[in-house]
Amino acid sequence: MATDLVIVGCGGHGREVLTIVHAINKASDHGPAWRIGGFVDDAPSEVNLKRLRALGTDYLGRIDALATLPAETHVALGIGDPRGRQTVVDKMAAYPRPAAVLVHPDATVGPDLVHGEGLLVFAGARVTTNVVLGRHVHLNQNATVGHDCVFGDFVSINPLAAVSGGCRVDSGALVGAGAVVLQQRHLATGATVGAAACVVRDVPSHTVVKGVPAQ
Repeated sequence: MATDLVIVGCGGHGREVLTIVHAINKASDHGPAWRIGGFVDDAPSEVNLKRLRALGTDYLGRIDALATLPAETHVALGIGDPRGRQTVVDKMAAYPRPAAVLVHPDATVGPDLVHGEGLLVFAGARVTTNVVLGRHVHLNQNATVGHDCVFGDFVSINPLAAVSGGCRVDSGALVGAGAVVLQQRHLATGATVGAAACVVRDVPSHTVVKGVPAQ
């Protein structure tokens, strides 16, 4: 029996979440796993609303529209920015709904993965062994996470980024597209690694690093 699901965020990241849902439903041998109820967003652009309509998907209104939906309706956060994602989760505390865990059929995760609610794993992502991921972690297309990594909540690993084994990535950190984090490094709370950077040393809290080596 399909579970009702609403995606929070009408932008490109939210529409990419929809592709995960479609892929999961297509791969299921027992009928669709998820029934898309539509999208909610406090300030969608006209362009993004038009793109939703082209996908045949409804815009349900602002985030507080969740209060009108059955309590068992799940949500998926289609918000790429870690800070924005945390802000929305805080706002949704007034009308709590369970957060879906969505893993694209073309992704691979180790059998011993431990994770919190709201995990999204996009197509081509790879997670190996003894990995712990917090709440609302997003692993984008073709990202990789090596053995023995520990992530906090609201971490984003952007497309084609590689986090090597034994790394600790604290809450709200972001690793940009195509970046590399070498083994045993620590990204502290809110750290940002720029696209295509190579992290060779620990990154302090709320610090942005760029380049090769990342500085």
